[in-house]
Amino acid sequence: MSAGPDKVIRDEIRAITAYHVQSAEGLVKLDAMENPYRLPEALRRAVAEAVADAEFNRYPDPTAPALVKRLREIMAIGSEYGVLLGNGSDEIIHIIIQSVARPGAVVLAPRPSFFMFSLYAQLAGLDYVGVPVNPDFTLDAGVFLQAMAEHRPAVVFIAYPNNPTGNLFSDEAIEAIVAAAPGLVVIDEAYHAFARKTFMTRLARFPNLVVMRTLSKLGLAGIRLGYAAARPEWIREFDKVRPPYNVNVLTQIVAERALAHYGELEAQARDIVAERERLATELGKLPRVLRVPDAARIFEGMKRRGVLIKSMHGSVPVLLDQCVRLTIGTPEENRRCLTALAEALADLV
Repeated sequence: MSAGPDKVIRDEIRAITAYHVQSAEGLVKLDAMENPYRLPEALRRAVAEAVADAEFNRYPDPTAPALVKRLREIMAIGSEYGVLLGNGSDEIIHIIIQSVARPGAVVLAPRPSFFMFSLYAQLAGLDYVGVPVNPDFTLDAGVFLQAMAEHRPAVVFIAYPNNPTGNLFSDEAIEAIVAAAPGLVVIDEAYHAFARKTFMTRLARFPNLVVMRTLSKLGLAGIRLGYAAARPEWIREFDKVRPPYNVNVLTQIVAERALAHYGELEAQARDIVAERERLATELGKLPRVLRVPDAARIFEGMKRRGVLIKSMHGSVPVLLDQCVRLTIGTPEENRRCLTALAEALADLV
């Protein structure tokens, strides 16, 4: 008789829960930090024409020359740096962690931060160290540097802006961390379009720096494309771990055509930033995470009113107790969000 999963699957895998995506059918979807706008009509037509000529019978070119050329032009990535493409930035995180996964290696990041940092470290059998941020979500550089000195991480991940707290850690603190790190430092700039700050320009200064981004927040979450830039000696090693055809033909074509219209995507990002400021004004001080009296009841109360948000309660004890996260939507979606939130709060009285 063959063995079941309890005899074959690793204990640490059976102990965790698969990532759950809430159904958003019939709801205003404000739980996943997505761009709420569809691509402009002219861009959709340009994409459709390009896709019509795709050679679906052939494997994709793993070097994606047209897409990489466009990324270099639009994102100001110098020819002296290598570029790694991934099936979303998630896969790039996975590739980097697999590349450093020797026995005893440590992955280190602020806490809270993007949960995939810790998940992929766990899946690779590595030790993960989360260094708590301050109660106001700022980064204590001294504490972080001390943790690096103690644990000697192979790789440090820093989300810039941080996810889920939404704030930018100080440049000075991050530079000190990169300079002192015994290994690699990956700056995750998933929200670069909304922060307008970057460490891409510091690649020349820090040989152990990797800057990672995604096109998801620019309105292209559905095509799953992430990219990383670093000195070529790093990219050459990561490329050995990358699956040979990880970025499919459709993703390459759509991303290249969309980036050719980058100004339109930037305009959408500016509209979202303007809505973020308006929403912040109406709610008072609003980082991405909002603390409420009872996160579970607020989540359910807003869902009953047709608005889906994300409850962060329980993900990081104390720091994210009774916190919810709101995605910035369209003006109408944000109006419904504010109304639902006000009514859900009133239910608690």
